[in-house]
Amino acid sequence: MKEELAWTKFLRNLLIMVVGSRNRPQLRRPTWIIVLISIVCVFLVAAYIYPPQTPKHSACYFFSSQGCGTTRVEVPKAVARELTDRELESRVVINEILNVDPAKTRIPKVAFLFLTPGSLPFEKLWHMFFKGHEGKFSVYLHASREKPVHVSPYFVGREIHSEPVWVGWGKFSMVEAERRLLANALLDPDNQHFVLLSDSCIPVRKFDFMYNYLLLTNVSFVDCYVDAGPHGNGRYIERMLPEVEMKDFRKGSQWFSMKRQHAIIVMADSLYFTKFKHHCRPNMEGGKNCYADEHYLPTFFSMRDPGGIANWSVTYVDWSERKWHPRSYKARDISHQLIRKIASIDQSPHYTSDIKRSVVITPCILNNLKRPCYLFARKFFPETQDKLIQIFSNSTLF
Repeated sequence: MKEELAWTKFLRNLLIMVVGSRNRPQLRRPTWIIVLISIVCVFLVAAYIYPPQTPKHSACYFFSSQGCGTTRVEVPKAVARELTDRELESRVVINEILNVDPAKTRIPKVAFLFLTPGSLPFEKLWHMFFKGHEGKFSVYLHASREKPVHVSPYFVGREIHSEPVWVGWGKFSMVEAERRLLANALLDPDNQHFVLLSDSCIPVRKFDFMYNYLLLTNVSFVDCYVDAGPHGNGRYIERMLPEVEMKDFRKGSQWFSMKRQHAIIVMADSLYFTKFKHHCRPNMEGGKNCYADEHYLPTFFSMRDPGGIANWSVTYVDWSERKWHPRSYKARDISHQLIRKIASIDQSPHYTSDIKRSVVITPCILNNLKRPCYLFARKFFPETQDKLIQIFSNSTLF
């Protein structure tokens, strides 16, 4: 404050001296020039000694080392959270697996993982799909309630051991059954891609198209999106902290198709698997219902390898009615046009539960090209099998 008063007083005196000089006898030109230069020098010296002290002016002050650029405001950087021991261990293992090139096989196979209560109702249709492509696929069947009866040799002896626990909709036992199927399929080194299917799933493309679609890309097809509504982030509870924050919580269809590297890191994961086992289940605190089969893998891959997934499932399902279960198809619904329509869809819709009831559209882009999204579809009643066999027998379009 004292410096500003001195600066003001100096300018006032200087002004009086210059203005007052008009009443005095005129100076000769050389003398006047000398006086003018002296005044300018005094002004510069004073300005340097008594610089403006307010931030508003100092940012663009003549003698300032910062020049007249835009005032720069330093924003404190967010302090990164220190990782827990288990997080460090998990990251080391997962990163090591992802950084190793997968082993090459002479003829890579696609492993079909069927999750079913008992006999597979579409076994005849799947037999038609597989026929003539022996050596390029393998079949694994997880029957949770009863021993299946087979009509196709491709399924005989392909059941895997199932724990005596009922695999029910929304229960964590569903996730455990998926891991059990993956573990059995990974024992065969020729299995390079793994497709999870239910008893109501059917193919909507021919085998060759499916085979090239999956094996000529380097991504996994894991459905993954953000649902800010009650049936998405509303299922999150803070007991998942610190490893899983709400901003990391994702949703998606459980029917995945993944490459071998990703199948291995799913088997290697215990940290996030345990988090979801204990803190994402029906009838949680506060009356919340969380379904791990819709949240575990989307969240896991979004956190650990977001660039390695395509964010859509290759298994079509129609949620447009926004009910607890997707639309089902009966015999009267089946037509050549329906199958062709599903097979030609090139964008994947995600129906959210937020207040706006938003629909998130994901274009299906592979290798920088827009492609059809779906290779399979659900939910079809067993009564549709004969019509579907007839359509696939007479069609070369799929």
